[in-house]
Amino acid sequence: MFSEWELVLLHLRVLWRRLRTEDDGYSTEAVIVIAALAITAIAIMAIIAAKITAKARGITL
Repeated sequence: MFSEWELVLLHLRVLWRRLRTEDDGYSTEAVIVIAALAITAIAIMAIIAAKITAKARGITL
Protein backbone atom coordinates (compact mmCIF):
# COMPACT_ATOMS: atom_id res chain seq x y z
CA MET A 1 0.00 0.00 0.00
CA PHE A 2 1.03 3.55 -0.62
CA SER A 3 1.33 6.04 2.17
CA GLU A 4 -0.69 9.25 2.02
CA TRP A 5 2.32 11.31 0.91
CA GLU A 6 3.16 8.86 -1.85
CA LEU A 7 -0.40 9.10 -3.15
CA VAL A 8 -0.28 12.90 -3.04
CA LEU A 9 3.04 12.94 -4.91
CA LEU A 10 1.72 10.46 -7.46
CA HIS A 11 -1.37 12.58 -8.00
CA LEU A 12 0.75 15.73 -8.42
CA ARG A 13 2.96 13.97 -10.97
CA VAL A 14 -0.08 12.91 -12.98
CA LEU A 15 -1.49 16.45 -12.88
CA TRP A 16 1.87 17.90 -13.93
CA ARG A 17 2.05 15.55 -16.92
CA ARG A 18 -1.46 16.49 -17.98
CA LEU A 19 -0.69 20.19 -17.75
CA ARG A 20 2.47 19.80 -19.81
CA THR A 21 0.92 17.70 -22.57
CA GLU A 22 -2.62 19.10 -23.05
CA ASP A 23 -2.96 22.27 -25.10
CA ASP A 24 -6.71 22.68 -24.43
CA GLY A 25 -7.47 24.36 -27.74
CA TYR A 26 -4.76 27.01 -27.56
CA SER A 27 -3.93 26.57 -31.22
CA THR A 28 -7.55 27.23 -32.22
CA GLU A 29 -7.61 30.35 -30.10
CA ALA A 30 -4.34 31.54 -31.62
CA VAL A 31 -5.65 30.99 -35.15
CA ILE A 32 -8.77 33.03 -34.42
CA VAL A 33 -6.77 35.90 -32.90
CA ILE A 34 -4.27 35.92 -35.78
CA ALA A 35 -7.10 35.89 -38.34
CA ALA A 36 -8.78 38.82 -36.59
CA LEU A 37 -5.52 40.77 -36.59
CA ALA A 38 -4.95 40.02 -40.28
CA ILE A 39 -8.47 41.18 -41.19
CA THR A 40 -7.97 44.37 -39.17
CA ALA A 41 -4.64 45.05 -40.90
CA ILE A 42 -6.18 44.53 -44.35
CA ALA A 43 -9.06 46.88 -43.49
CA ILE A 44 -6.66 49.57 -42.27
CA MET A 45 -4.55 49.23 -45.42
CA ALA A 46 -7.69 49.57 -47.57
CA ILE A 47 -8.73 52.74 -45.73
CA ILE A 48 -5.27 54.27 -46.10
CA ALA A 49 -5.12 53.32 -49.80
CA ALA A 50 -8.55 54.90 -50.39
CA LYS A 51 -7.46 58.13 -48.68
CA ILE A 52 -4.21 58.30 -50.66
CA THR A 53 -6.06 57.63 -53.92
CA ALA A 54 -8.60 60.36 -53.12
CA LYS A 55 -5.82 62.85 -52.36
CA ALA A 56 -3.98 61.90 -55.56
CA ARG A 57 -7.12 62.38 -57.65
CA GLY A 58 -7.61 65.79 -56.08
CA ILE A 59 -4.28 67.05 -57.42
CA THR A 60 -4.69 69.31 -60.43
CA LEU A 61 -1.85 69.93 -62.79
